[in-house]
Amino acid sequence: MCPYTKKFRIAAGPLNGKLIQMPNSTNLFARAQTVIPGGVNSPVRAFKGVGGTPIFIHKGNGPHLFDVNGNQYIDYVGSWGPLILGHAHPVVIEAIQEAIHRGLGFGAPTEIEVEMAEFITKVMPSIEQIRMVNSGTEAGQSAIRLARGYTQRNKILKFNGCYHGHSDSLLMKGGSGLLTFGIPDSPGVPEEFVRQTLIAPFNDIEAVRTIFKEFGHEIAGVIVEPIAANMNCVLPLPSFLSQLRAICDRYQSLLIFDEVITGFRVGLGGAQALYEVTPDLTCLGKIIGGGLPVGAFGGRREIMEFLSPKGPVYQAGTLSGNPIALTAGLTTLKLLKQLNPYEELAEKTLEFTQELKVLGELYGIPLFAQSVGSLFGIYFTERDSITCYEHVADCNIDQFKQFFHGMLQKGIYLAPSAFEVGFISTAHTNSILDSTLETVERVFKIGLKKNFSELDLLTRNNIF
Repeated sequence: MCPYTKKFRIAAGPLNGKLIQMPNSTNLFARAQTVIPGGVNSPVRAFKGVGGTPIFIHKGNGPHLFDVNGNQYIDYVGSWGPLILGHAHPVVIEAIQEAIHRGLGFGAPTEIEVEMAEFITKVMPSIEQIRMVNSGTEAGQSAIRLARGYTQRNKILKFNGCYHGHSDSLLMKGGSGLLTFGIPDSPGVPEEFVRQTLIAPFNDIEAVRTIFKEFGHEIAGVIVEPIAANMNCVLPLPSFLSQLRAICDRYQSLLIFDEVITGFRVGLGGAQALYEVTPDLTCLGKIIGGGLPVGAFGGRREIMEFLSPKGPVYQAGTLSGNPIALTAGLTTLKLLKQLNPYEELAEKTLEFTQELKVLGELYGIPLFAQSVGSLFGIYFTERDSITCYEHVADCNIDQFKQFFHGMLQKGIYLAPSAFEVGFISTAHTNSILDSTLETVERVFKIGLKKNFSELDLLTRNNIF
């Protein structure tokens, strides 16, 4: 028996038994590929990072997902972060149902837009004014446009491995040197669109200083995930964020925090409150929609008032501030303020990652895990710290693929990529977490084969 801490109560066996075949998902994926590019509406869903056929979901409840075959999974994706209260929280569902009867949208101002803005500006003091949009991508591209308009500068500095949506000016990879301009990371993005974007390694403040010495008075802003949650879970080094703040102040550039994932996830005030660093602009999304599509960006009043209709920087959206989405989001935020689950979630998530490392040691599998708030990252590596994209990319991706499929076969749904973060919700009880750890142990006992096809054979032969 693995030495789990007694805090996690042992659950009797896995929740789901053996999940052998998923013909309905297979058939749906085949149908989808004829009418949807790649069969999915967002690339990571296609399982290209792990191989195999994606499962198609029928419903969610609490910490669980149910696929179209009726199989049950413990979910650690949570719709990629928004569902901090778990799936289909009854209070949120009831609020949505009530709002629907008043109409789905109006293309005109509503009271709930004001209520949402008032709530966010109270709990995030750096945000004096906020504008709602429809996605994190919109929030990121709008914040950058506003930064450029406000400073009358063109260049933006971002960090390798940080993702801020798929807008043209941010969709690139770094060149061979710190001062190399980015090149497009996707066909369809002209090089001219990204020539004003500079790239530095995450957590490398000296690289930032070097770039600012060369281009500082041309840089409109620095955009960063304060916790890099789009290359798994990479925490900022001590003083990294505060030094970014100081550099931006020195050169009169704007500091933009992309808190689409971390906002209301690591604390009511986001990562900026956790690390006590105040950005000029903040991008939000995910949790503020309660599971429905929403984004937002906000910041200091004098900057935000550069937006139209008051200022010269144009930004608009027909469905922005949709009352149904804001009802789901504001209900979620009010519940979070009332319940204040953050300390308990952080403790659970930290202990969960510690137990993962214990299991790795017990079965001789090089594994590192870390967490912040209710975010966690798992890495198959000999390293005892992960601080940048290069560290994540150097992990054993094949072992992650095998781990992913082993866990999926036993009813645990993890993000289908070694570069994605995991999420724990208030619906993940101690017994749910302990059941997950028991499943990890069962997968580790069999071992993670070096050849991915070997795991595929094991799966077909029902060994998992």
